[in-house]
Amino acid sequence: MIQDKFKTSLLITLVVLAILSLSCSTNTHSKTDSKSMLILWGWERPENFRFIDSKEIGVAFLAQTIQLKNNETIKLLRRQPLEIPDGVFVIAVTRIEADKKETPALSQEQLTITVEAIAKTASLKNVKAVQIDFDALVSEREFYKALLVKLRKQLPSAIQLKITALASWCIHDNWLKDAPIDEAVPMLFRMGIDEQNIVGYLNAKNDWREPLCRQSYGISLDEPARKIDTTRRLYVFNPRSWTKEDLSKINDKVIR
Repeated sequence: MIQDKFKTSLLITLVVLAILSLSCSTNTHSKTDSKSMLILWGWERPENFRFIDSKEIGVAFLAQTIQLKNNETIKLLRRQPLEIPDGVFVIAVTRIEADKKETPALSQEQLTITVEAIAKTASLKNVKAVQIDFDALVSEREFYKALLVKLRKQLPSAIQLKITALASWCIHDNWLKDAPIDEAVPMLFRMGIDEQNIVGYLNAKNDWREPLCRQSYGISLDEPARKIDTTRRLYVFNPRSWTKEDLSKINDKVIR
């Protein structure tokens, strides 16, 4: 009897230790992935990321482009080859483009098709998050907000939902407030007429007024260095295919 109780007690202890060990391992892995401090954007060009350190660098690759035109929803899947080593924190990016000449209806059908197409990218190999790149006009924001709400409900809870954000959204607007997203990445390149004001705002050591924008920055290798908080995650765009040598250029694009 005593021996049986001892065996039972030992078995319970071993099971508990195994669960704790698995829990600690899972949490550590999750924390490392979600906190990757450097994310490389891989756009619609041949990309081979075999040279990166999966413990330090993540990849956000363009998985598809969705064009909204009149009542149409045109899905263009990635056509260029992509190589990403196992263990990398991977983000599947969907670019949404609204036609400027043939203004989209932004109908419920377009909303449903777009949400379903983005949700599918969460099942791609090693994907831990999905990101939407949509420079939504004021007239398109209601559609975009509804898209985010519906998409969040369809995505698995373990999949993060991120978006890119025009820098002006992070300073002047509050339309992202309460959006069901994990991160809005302020885009500090291709800023157009807003560039001078935004650069001045950051150089004066101001922080973004929108809290969702306070986790990261997006910069490009072909634009001037930006003054940023280096404790935050950094997304980097490259106008050409990435090489190992390009990594050394990133530091020159950050003003500390």
